[in-house]
Amino acid sequence: MPLLLLNKPFQVMTRFSKSDARATLADFIKIPGVYPAGRLDFDSEGLLLLTDDGPLQALVTDPRHALEKVYWAEVEGIPPEGALETLRRGVALPDGLTRAAGARRLEAPEGLWPRNPPIRVRAHIPTTWIELTLREGRNRQVRRMTAAVGYPTLRLIRAQIGPFHLAGLAPGEVREISPSEAAEFKASLLATSGRQTSARSASRPRAPARS
Repeated sequence: MPLLLLNKPFQVMTRFSKSDARATLADFIKIPGVYPAGRLDFDSEGLLLLTDDGPLQALVTDPRHALEKVYWAEVEGIPPEGALETLRRGVALPDGLTRAAGARRLEAPEGLWPRNPPIRVRAHIPTTWIELTLREGRNRQVRRMTAAVGYPTLRLIRAQIGPFHLAGLAPGEVREISPSEAAEFKASLLATSGRQTSARSASRPRAPARS
């Protein structure tokens, strides 16, 4: 069961098949039979998990398991504490209220690589890095959340998925997780899945007994 970490570069499609001239995962992943567990947008960067284990893919991507994913977003402007508190409590989006999240300002991440092309810079408008910790995975969720509170995302990097962090991975670099660590990760997700199934069963109303 290979489990790979990839630092997906900017403007790379999260797929292997090519339909145009854009770069895809095939330009970086040479191990056959693995597929991404989740996605990153074409214009987002950072950590991506890949595996040939279908059940593990499902465990990683199913929002019921509330697997933590940490994102670094460079936003336009300087969000006040009130905007960060709204991100923490939940943002009303067209597809519903987002779950409670972690949100805090941070300094520019240490050792961050330059983006090519760089973000647009507007005179007299500063930018701020914020860290968001989510437990769900809606389409373009971080960008929609920050825009909803008035601070559009200019650059987005996924820094962590569960126990796996981006640290030490250059853009386009791949690292294979040891079999024991991969098995431990899967076991932890299965345990969470089992607890949730038990909770749902316990709360399910039962039909009255027949006399």
